[in-house]
Order: sequence, then structure tokens, then C-alpha cells
Amino acid sequence: MSTALLEIVDVSKTFRNSNEAVPVLDRLKLTINQGEIVSIIGPSGCGKSTLLKIVAGLDVDIEGRVLLEGEQVKKPSQEKGFIFQEHRLFPWLTVERNIAADLSLRNPETRKKVDQLIKLVKLEGFEKAYPKQLSGGMSQRVAIARALLRNPKVLLLDEPFGALDAFTRSHMQEALLDIWRENRTTMLFVTHDIDEAVFLSHRVIVLDPRPGRIKTIVPIDLPFPRKRTGSAFQDLRTLILRALDHEEPDKETYTI
Repeated sequence: MSTALLEIVDVSKTFRNSNEAVPVLDRLKLTINQGEIVSIIGPSGCGKSTLLKIVAGLDVDIEGRVLLEGEQVKKPSQEKGFIFQEHRLFPWLTVERNIAADLSLRNPETRKKVDQLIKLVKLEGFEKAYPKQLSGGMSQRVAIARALLRNPKVLLLDEPFGALDAFTRSHMQEALLDIWRENRTTMLFVTHDIDEAVFLSHRVIVLDPRPGRIKTIVPIDLPFPRKRTGSAFQDLRTLILRALDHEEPDKETYTI
């Protein structure tokens, strides 16, 4: 039986300035189970990245609640790893020191875990390299390893592969699934790429335009590894595209 890990309960968010109030999210309700990869997709401005920041505890000026293992999220913590579109590595630190961040590599436990993560993200031989010596995909691998070092309960990924070329992006998607198979880390993944969402996810959440509301939840009942050219894959891609194009969803296929 699946265990609920993350609960988003009637979350609404409004940005305010001196002239107006701009609603961004409206009464979002979503449960994510332990070990799931859930992608969020929707038009620009529908609140995808804002939702990730709320789940991370970076924005608590909201209506509603976010619960992680039943405890309300009120601030950032090591339980929630965050991967941005840009890797945000420290340019003056090597790969291994970027992964360790504020932890000392002289600590045997830290040293062991960093070495394990370098192997997991397939960066053996680049431990002493600096960010300027890495490709974009390799830099994102370092960022993912850094987030995993502290054993987060949920990994939040905000368009992490959006700046990569198509070949590297595909390679990184495979790498992320390798990490998931190894650790079964729960992931909440924001993307604009329908193929990426279908390739990676157990479920795809389609949001309406601003204010963001859940329009449709599409279960991706395909075994891993998935073939992008397969008919079932393409059918799911088409269903999500129809939802994004504001066509009426097929009630037999979509789960609301």
C-alpha cells in the first residue's frame, strides 16, 4: 500500500503590490506518495515554480497547508532538497567540495557518502574538477548529488534540464531515473516538456492558467524503461497536450 508523504491541502497564493492583488494558485489539493515521481506541467505563469517554493518552505505567506509526513512545512529544511534550472555551484570549489558544501570531507561519514554519490551520478574521475571544467549536464549531476547528500525525504526539481541541449537532456533524464531506482527518492518535478513528464513520472499534474488550479491528473501506467516512440507513450503525450490546449478531457482516461 502506498504511503502518503507529502500533502498539499487547499493551497492558495496571491501576490500583492500597491495597485493590485494577483492570484497565482487557487485551492490546490494534492497527495504525493512515498517513492513517487510526480511532474507538474502547465502554461507559463500558472504557479508551478511558486508551488515548489511553497513546498520547500521558501514561501509561507499562503492560504492552506503543506504537510510532510503529517508535519506542517513552515520553513526550509534538509528534508526537502531543491534543484534549480541553473546548477548554482560554487565556482571556487571542486566537485567533491561542492557536493559536501558546508560539511567537512575530513569527516569519514561525509567522505564515504560523497564518494558514493559521485559514483551514483557517474562523475568518477572528476572529483577534483571545478565547475568551469564541467559540461552543463555534469554540473547538474553535482547539484543533484549535493541535494541527495542530506537524505531529503522529497526532491523538488524546478526545470532542472531546461537549459540543456536535447541529447544531454535525454541523458540526464535517464540518470535521474537511475538515481530513483537506487534510492526511491520521492520527487516533485516541474517541466514544460510533455515528453519529459511522460518519460519520468508516475503521475502528471496539468495546471490551468493563472490562477493555477489542478485541471487534470494523468496516471502514467507504463513500465520503466519507457520507449518514447511507443504507441502508449504517444497516446499519453497526446492526452496531456489536449489538456494543455484546453480541450475537454476524456473522463475514462483522466483521473481528476
